[in-house]
Amino acid sequence: MSETAPRQRTVITAVSKPAMPPHIKMRHDAGRGRWLILAPERVFDPDAIAVEVLKLCDGARTVHDIAGQLAKDYNAPPEEIEADIIAMLQDLADKGVVKA
Repeated sequence: MSETAPRQRTVITAVSKPAMPPHIKMRHDAGRGRWLILAPERVFDPDAIAVEVLKLCDGARTVHDIAGQLAKDYNAPPEEIEADIIAMLQDLADKGVVKA
């Protein structure tokens, strides 16, 4: 009887460099005018803010970098944006949609 090791939980912090694994795809559904995240046997319907964050998750930028970019783009406090991004990405990481 073989035991599998429990999956390590990815913890998202300001220095994490998030990206979507190769088997996860973000596609625009032109017919419905929305973005979808396609995962094996699952589909996620991210809101517009999540889409903007995920577009910047390239595995090279840190969460801090992403928050700074969005703070500049939307003229918002970077600390609040960073906290919101960490919470959102942690939720997605727990679902296996984002790795860091």
